[in-house]
Amino acid sequence: MQNRQTGFTLIELIMVIVILGVLAAVAIPKFTNLSADANAAAVQSVAGALAAGAATNYAVRSAKPTNGVAVTSCATAVNTLQGSALPTGAGGTYAISDASSATGATAVAANATSSCTLTFTPTSGSAVTATFTVTGIA
Repeated sequence: MQNRQTGFTLIELIMVIVILGVLAAVAIPKFTNLSADANAAAVQSVAGALAAGAATNYAVRSAKPTNGVAVTSCATAVNTLQGSALPTGAGGTYAISDASSATGATAVAANATSSCTLTFTPTSGSAVTATFTVTGIA
């Protein structure tokens, strides 16, 4: 009686290791850059929330001036968010500036629009920006 051993040969095992190594070399750079994509998505979502909040506030305050809050600059658009503050504890800091001003703090006249820039500076990595528009209302 002959005992026949079954299993993988050394060549087959080496080929599997080589294929896994190539897949890992291709996949790892994709996963390491996810934080930059996440930061960009976060800035876009906060900028969208600021624009939506400012637009809703403008509509509400136009209908009834005692409701809502005054928006007189890009920085005061934060008051239209729930909690009247930018997100914190996100691994960095947010800052708002007027896109058309060198100093970053230009007043927005009533019923006038202004383009604003939201910048997220992460604790590691490069800063990410997004723009949004506010309409001034007293």
